[in-house]
Amino acid sequence: MKKILDIFGKRSNWAIPYALFMAVFVALPLLLILFYAFTGNEGEFSFANFTKFVTQPEAVNTFIYSIGIALITTILCILLGYPAAYILSNRNLNRSEVTVVLFILPMWINILIRTLATVALFDFMRWPLGVGALIFGMVYNFLPFMIYPIYNTMQKMDHSLIEAAEDLGATPFRVFWKVILPLSMPGVMSGVMMVFMPTISTFAIAELLTMNNVKLFGTTIQENINNGMWNYGAALSLIMLVIIGITSLFSDEEGGDSDSLI
Repeated sequence: MKKILDIFGKRSNWAIPYALFMAVFVALPLLLILFYAFTGNEGEFSFANFTKFVTQPEAVNTFIYSIGIALITTILCILLGYPAAYILSNRNLNRSEVTVVLFILPMWINILIRTLATVALFDFMRWPLGVGALIFGMVYNFLPFMIYPIYNTMQKMDHSLIEAAEDLGATPFRVFWKVILPLSMPGVMSGVMMVFMPTISTFAIAELLTMNNVKLFGTTIQENINNGMWNYGAALSLIMLVIIGITSLFSDEEGGDSDSLI
């Protein structure tokens, strides 16, 4: 009994379950992806999977096309999400917390249900499913993930800096451009991360909103893994992980630059 109390009495021991969870469900899958990506069909170390990706025009074109769809979706989410987050965080423009809940509420609903609802909407309006429906569905699904980080950053913003700029005679546009926008950039970068990468890697939304006529990079990964081509699928997944890592580093650098403005 005393040993049990000693074990649970140390705060550091409470981290053991989380460490085991991270090891089994995060570190181990990443190691398996790394292993299969650099393994050939005979189990030997090989770069053949990456060579196959580079030499296959279909895979490269799908990857480039997915980046284009992700860029369009991300830009639209910024254009729609930033003003919404600004209005929600401004007490003069928004006096009700219910409005914030209404914007965040879609995040509580499963993404497949929201996508099926979009399909039903297009069928009801008799609009054709295709690239337009795909972009609409992407923006609809991921817009809350752009709004919330920006809103959260603006909520924590030091408003005394805004007041100081106004006292010094800055116009509303100049206050926004010189103070609010730079201080909100960490939220924007977080929103970009939460929208851009899932858009590239998703496959269910593309299948449902285009009747499987438009293939994204996530669809390619899913098809290879379902067909038993684990090595090639792992290589494609590793490429995605590298892009996510590079984007994360870029996001951290932008966040550091914004912090230096405070």
